[in-house]
Amino acid sequence: MAEAGGPPPCGPAGLAAAALPPQRLCAGAELSEKGRAVVFDVLHFRRPARAFALRFEGRVVAYLNRCAHVPTELDWQPGEFLDAQREFIVCAVHGATYAPQSGRCVGGPCTHGLLSIETIERDGAVWWLPTRDTRPVFVD
Repeated sequence: MAEAGGPPPCGPAGLAAAALPPQRLCAGAELSEKGRAVVFDVLHFRRPARAFALRFEGRVVAYLNRCAHVPTELDWQPGEFLDAQREFIVCAVHGATYAPQSGRCVGGPCTHGLLSIETIERDGAVWWLPTRDTRPVFVD
């Protein structure tokens, strides 16, 4: 037990106490298979950033909207991240391509993959899970 005014408890219990709850993103029906993504704002390392979520092969995936080659946003139109064949996430600026299922770099000028944001889908809604590094813009 931490003393009054002392540091928060360490270990899983301390982490759970500091964790933020899942953040509602959208209704699940808003994400059609290989369709337009939902773009949302986050704080990444306390700095404003954009993120996106899309449905690919029946699963909702989300990533920070930042190319791994040069930190620029990926979408070529708002919410449009997939190539013409709807098979890969593509950077509109550099042409780097990423596997939607994993965010792994599969071609072009990138050396590592996209930063993923964990999502869950339940009760007809899609939720994203904040981490220590990626948090909601507004916290009550």
